[in-house]
Order: sequence, then C-alpha cells, then structure tokens
Amino acid sequence: MRILHTSDWHIGRTFHGHSTLTALAEVLAALVQQVREHDVDVVVVAGDVFDSATPAAAAYTLLDEALLALHEAGATVVMTSGNHDSAARLGFHSRLLRDGIHVLTDPLAISTPVTVVDEHGPVHFFGIPYLEPAIVRQHWTDAEGDGPVLRTQAQTMNHAMDLVRAGMAAHPGRSVAVAHCFAAGVDATAGLEREVRQGGLDMVPLAAFDGPDYVALGHIHGRQQLAGRVRYSGAPLHYSFGEQHKERGSWLVELDGNGLASTTWLALPVPRPLVTLTGTLDEILTDANVALHADSWVCAVYTDATPQHEPMRRLRDRFPFCAMVQHQPEGADAADERSYSQRLRTAVTDFERVEAFLQHVRAGHGPTERETELIHDVLDDRVRAEALA
Repeated sequence: MRILHTSDWHIGRTFHGHSTLTALAEVLAALVQQVREHDVDVVVVAGDVFDSATPAAAAYTLLDEALLALHEAGATVVMTSGNHDSAARLGFHSRLLRDGIHVLTDPLAISTPVTVVDEHGPVHFFGIPYLEPAIVRQHWTDAEGDGPVLRTQAQTMNHAMDLVRAGMAAHPGRSVAVAHCFAAGVDATAGLEREVRQGGLDMVPLAAFDGPDYVALGHIHGRQQLAGRVRYSGAPLHYSFGEQHKERGSWLVELDGNGLASTTWLALPVPRPLVTLTGTLDEILTDANVALHADSWVCAVYTDATPQHEPMRRLRDRFPFCAMVQHQPEGADAADERSYSQRLRTAVTDFERVEAFLQHVRAGHGPTERETELIHDVLDDRVRAEALA
C-alpha cells in the first residue's frame, strides 16, 4: 500500500497581507499529480487543514476541490483536525462525504479505525484530532470524575495512543496513526508553528508513538524524521520568511505485508520563491538583485546607519512582491550603554537633549555634521526669540 503523508495546508492563511489561495491551489494540484504518478492508495492530512476556526467561503471551496480531485485520482483520504481548525466545523459534514473521504475529529472515536484493504490484508488508520488537555479530558472522565490525569500534551497524547493501541489489538493488521502535536526531538529550525511553545510540558515524548507501523504527524512546518516510522511532512507552502530555505513536499510511505517498507520524499513546487536581501538600501536596489529576484517574495533588511525615506515604496518600485522591510543598522555605537533616560538626566544643554534623542532612535547614531548645524541654528533662533519677547 502506498500512502502520501501531508499536513498543515492552512487554507485561508495570508502571507504578509497577501492571499495564498491561488498559490496553495497550484501546490495541491501538484500533490494530486503525485497521487496519480505514484499510484497512491491513501492520502493522509495530519491536521491544520484550515488556518482559522471560521474559514471564509473561498477556503471551503478550495478544500472541496482538493478532496474531489484526490478522490478522482483514486486515493482514499484520511484527514484529522489541528489546533487551527474547528473540529466541530471540519467534522460537521464528515457523515455526508462520499465513500473514500474520511474526516476524523472525534476524540471518542480514536480507537475506531478507518480500514483500507490491499493484497496483504487490512491497514487500519487511527486519527487523533488536536487534543487540548483542558478541553478533552471531560471525554475520558466518568460520572464520578474518575479518569486519566490529563494536564499536559504529553499526558493527553499518551492516553490517546493507548486508545490507538487498544484499537490495534481489537483490529489485527498493519496500522497507521495520524496526529497533530509537538513531539520531542524536533529541530527548532524546521519551521515551528506560531503557537508552538518549547517548554517541556508541551512536548510529546517519542516513546508515546510506539506501536503503529507508521506515525504521520502535523504541526511543524518543515519536514522532520524523528524515527524511521515517525515523521512530519511539513506545510506545502512557505508561510514565513523563516521557512524560506526549507523544502516543501510530502512523504510517500510504502507498506508491505510486514509493515513499513520504505519512505520517499516527494518535493512540491514553490509558486513564488522567498528571499531575504541584506545590505544598504542602495545595494539591495541594484540591477543585479532585481534581475534575480523581481518575481520573488522579498524581505529587505537594510543596514544604512539612519532610516531611509519611504523604503517600502522604493523597494516595491523595483521588487513588486516586496512583503517586508526591516532596518538593522550596522556599526551602531555600542560604547555608550546608558539608557535613553540616563542620557537625558545627564544632558545639560538643549543640544545634548536633541543629540540623546537622535542616538536613541538611530541605534546609537547622533546628528550628522549638517544636522548639527541645523539644530544649533534652530536653538539659536529660539533663544533670540525668547530674548525679544
């Protein structure tokens, strides 16, 4: 059996104020083509299907089109909800979906698998929706208030995987678990989700996933291999400049009669590449840079000593898809480590007060020679005006 593992579609997310629906539609069309080319039997989507609990109509349209295309390509779809999704909304139409499309959002159904059969027998897919301990613990507490202690993600996922293992015992055969969580051992440079905290309470130990032949994880935006059978596929699009060097794609997972046989990375296209350009504003705006990056999403980090006039307008005149501009001056004077308030308290003259302000807002750079002349002229004019009053 061939399984395509994907996750974190985040349908409806914007990129610095720009819609990503068209780009995501292009990438999902490429994913459908992967299904056809590799004769994929099952597509697994490990949570964060939408970017919002209340998606816009266009987001639903894109999801419907993607699911229909995957189904027509011959694949069964198994999808779970993530922390960005509303499990209730995503799962509302699950009973109305056509055969072969399964949306698993019910914590009470974790031990009940979706079963797909190949020439070697059944493969059972156990879907674990995103589990917020404070919310889901009620599902596993009896009338007397007795039940497992679920205060952390680790405790909650351990309990969910115990349910999966119980389901595996009741349904012999090969098995795949699908979950959305932050597992211990993730490389912090892989593209962490916005809400992911790296405190120990939020990490799920790798041992929690013992049992299934393959564990398809979502929540991290860069691909990760935590173990041969435990992986993140990452997001299909770049959703931040911090992810720009990470490949986008999906895992092609093959099960034989004994379990996991192989995993292969299938790269997805990048509709518009991301690039960070660093240097003075004039250096960034050179013809050479424009020739290379005019069609890229651009993050410009300019290092001029002082803020430049209308930098975003100037950048977008040359880079139509400049999405972000940052001022990070080089060579700021670090000799004076006093705070702005300390410098003001020691300033004696008005000029020294103005100088302290400029140093504060210019990362240590005081007035230029010409600015010094202008400041003295203004201050002298004020003194003369006060003398005449």
